[in-house]
Amino acid sequence: MADPINQTMNIYALLIGIDYYLPNTLYKSLKGCVRDINLVADYLIKTLQIPSERMFKLTSPNPGTSDNTEILDLTPTYENIVAKFRTVTEIAQPGEQVYIHYSGHGGRAKTIYEKLKGADQYDECIVPMDIGNGGRYLLDIELTTLLKRMTDKGLVVTIIMDSCHSGGVTRGDAAIRGGEETDKTPPNHKSLVAEDEELIANWKALNGGIDGDTAWVPPANNYLLLAACRPNEYAYEYAFDGKERHGALTYWIVQTLATSSTTGLSFRALYDRVCAQIQSKFPQQLPMLVGDGTRIVFGNENLPHHYTLAVTSVNSNQKQVTLNAGLAHGLSDGTRFAIYLLNTTDFSKRQQQLAIVELEDVQANKAVARVLEPQEGGIAVTEKIELGAPAVMVSAPVDLVRRVRLFDTKEVGDKENQLPSELAGKQKEALEPVRQALAGNGWVVEVEPGDKQEAHYQVAVGRDGEYEICIGTPLKNLGLPLQIDAPNAATGIVNRLVHLAKYQAVQALDNPASELADYLEFELVDQRKQSFSETNNLVLTPGESVFLRVKNTYSQPLSIAVLDLEPTWAISQIPIEGISSIFFSIEKDQQVHIRMSPALPRGYKQAEETLKLFATRGLANFQWLTLNALDKDFGQRGNLDGHLEEEAEKLTERGEAHHINPLNKLLATIGADVDTPPPPELTRAMVYEPDPNAEWATKQVKFTIKQ
Repeated sequence: MADPINQTMNIYALLIGIDYYLPNTLYKSLKGCVRDINLVADYLIKTLQIPSERMFKLTSPNPGTSDNTEILDLTPTYENIVAKFRTVTEIAQPGEQVYIHYSGHGGRAKTIYEKLKGADQYDECIVPMDIGNGGRYLLDIELTTLLKRMTDKGLVVTIIMDSCHSGGVTRGDAAIRGGEETDKTPPNHKSLVAEDEELIANWKALNGGIDGDTAWVPPANNYLLLAACRPNEYAYEYAFDGKERHGALTYWIVQTLATSSTTGLSFRALYDRVCAQIQSKFPQQLPMLVGDGTRIVFGNENLPHHYTLAVTSVNSNQKQVTLNAGLAHGLSDGTRFAIYLLNTTDFSKRQQQLAIVELEDVQANKAVARVLEPQEGGIAVTEKIELGAPAVMVSAPVDLVRRVRLFDTKEVGDKENQLPSELAGKQKEALEPVRQALAGNGWVVEVEPGDKQEAHYQVAVGRDGEYEICIGTPLKNLGLPLQIDAPNAATGIVNRLVHLAKYQAVQALDNPASELADYLEFELVDQRKQSFSETNNLVLTPGESVFLRVKNTYSQPLSIAVLDLEPTWAISQIPIEGISSIFFSIEKDQQVHIRMSPALPRGYKQAEETLKLFATRGLANFQWLTLNALDKDFGQRGNLDGHLEEEAEKLTERGEAHHINPLNKLLATIGADVDTPPPPELTRAMVYEPDPNAEWATKQVKFTIKQ
């Protein structure tokens, strides 16, 4: 194998994370941005082995936090950010890669360039930490020039923006990375990047007449931008393990890179998986990919992307191990790792795995894991686990049970997150029936007052006397408002929470450790069955004729199903070749085209929709995952496992022996009838089986329907 150090010497990294902002009226301090940067740096150092002299960090930790260990980093002021862009541009050589990662507030300010953008337009901004002390924004027009200088030199540039364009007032345990309002202060800005003539010329050259309000910078194939959200959406930070916050985009980028089995992961594949995971937590945040999505992440197909930890201790009976990473590295209880033989460097051979372990006590910088028995992990431990043995992440936990906080302390006022005086005094009384309706529910549990775990959802009283469900901000498209004084309204809210928990569990269902995804082609094509020219942010019109193309390039047949995750919070199964069955068997090298015509739900002018492909070796009944529209009765599933066993029997009778994939157990748990015991576990690891016959994978296509 080639030396990975030599392979990664051509990467430079500029990492900027801002938690603490000097006092100001628009931008509150955050909690997860410096942790984001440390997480990314840890991945780059341990996995890509980027030397420290090629990594430049600008961080602003909150005073009094453990992140203050980063005091040796320069502070991310406007001047320092511009200077580091210049430094990297000067020292990097043509053909080398530059990776830029920003976690912090994004903002909008009244434009300085009225003749270029219009008098009523705004500049998108990176918000430096000293904005409240006479500091300046780093404007989109300046960022465009900084990136153009890099690409003009022949540098291969990737920029990750874990922030949003505009902000809002949060409700709940998540925080928004944007100001609470647009900055309309009269601008006074002398650029340190370039003179206005150069800035304007570069903006026009890259914009090319295209509406530049789609991302932080104009679209261009010379660099690749992955932004946390679209304009007018929110970028959230959240404690994914219930304890330590991270930006949603950063967390899932690193999680995907750490668990992916694919050595040549494209940015499009990375984007698809990150989108699915973020939407499963924050439906109102949809990341954007701008640039050539076929580019390989970090630009080297042969680079091993396995994120390895090391075993630092093993108990005497080989039943428990400690790994050298913890909360600071984005780990959480329920994550599973494969332990390999000491000195293993090729992690593609599963027969070299010694054991599967599951984290059960994650601390700041270490994690204790139990060694799974064969019936859980699929491996019988036959050799001694040595100190220093490498551990590779194979699965992340799925939140099957979601936490909800009942928030009854809104203040009196006229703001959107406040209440009229006549409603403020009714909060406790209105939320008590919800608390009672939650009791004994297996899918959604209340976070008790004083519990430091962050909640997935928050229920509160809205300004019009209705119950509102929030994930950072109130969820839209949840049907008719349920008034607090209406009969059975509390039960209705709990039913909506259960529905959301099931829907988002399906969104999150993924298996990045599987190699099957490499052998599946899944895309929307036009009515001539040709690929769309723009696939990163696909927009369709109602009634437009399109096809969904699926091709199996694997060495044997696969069982597949396509689910439609609808904007009405329903999940339906799409017939393939007119067959409505629990799965469709697609032969080796077979290609199918499914005719589709997108439609908007009644009352919608625009909606997001996701088509999700599931593929397995062996059989699974994906009808477990279907859902009626929100507020419709959950219904009874019937004997879906019995139907699956009957199908397996028929195949066996025809001489086509098939087994039921272990994934079916998880599908049955997600799709179980609401009133059927036992309730699901609080978290559950993604199904991972070393047996090749148990392989399963997902792919998805996301698009916008717009009138």
